[in-house]
Amino acid sequence: MDFRVDERASDFQEIDRYDRGVGWIAHPDERMQRASHALEVDGEVWVVDPVDADGLDELLAEFGEVAGVAVLLDRHKRDAATIANRHDVPVYLPEHFEGVTKELGAPVVRFQDELAETGIEAYPIVTNRFWQEVALFDREAGTLLVPESVGTVGYFCAGSERLGVHPMRRFVPPRRQLGRAGPERILVGHGAGITEDATAVLEEALRTARRRAPRLYAETAWALGPF
Repeated sequence: MDFRVDERASDFQEIDRYDRGVGWIAHPDERMQRASHALEVDGEVWVVDPVDADGLDELLAEFGEVAGVAVLLDRHKRDAATIANRHDVPVYLPEHFEGVTKELGAPVVRFQDELAETGIEAYPIVTNRFWQEVALFDREAGTLLVPESVGTVGYFCAGSERLGVHPMRRFVPPRRQLGRAGPERILVGHGAGITEDATAVLEEALRTARRRAPRLYAETAWALGPF
């Protein structure tokens, strides 16, 4: 299994569908399991950290007209510019993101506490020169979208964890930033989301992140095999 597949996907796996959004994994066989999402607000679609694929526009059209493409992690430029230019909309970046604009190749609009005027709240998660990340919380829909600090793929999760804190964030989990949300569902940038008992699952992941870190590292090393 390849860790990441860079060529354009000829199809995609749909995930995380609910009445105000949907997600997809363009290369479901890759180990990274890069997940992308579309959030619907008042008939408009906001595409988040997208990986492009054949047939994607038809999926987005089910929810409305694309109003913008958002990048929530500095490393998640992915196909944001390609999709934004195709729909003639800007790429939306958090105000504090640095070193991302010049690499996009698309018009950029900045946002701070709210994604445009959608009512979707923006929570800064990490703000340093090595890692810049923002989560989105659609309070009305109960949807929390976290691009990197938590995920559901194997290399995020120790043992039977349904949701795990990123291996590099296990000793400084974002408890203050994410613990206030109380979501009904959690969408993540790697893997399918959590749609049942989301608040309890998130609280457990944040609470036990440090304690379970050694197990995660050991399991990851075992999976990689001998060098």
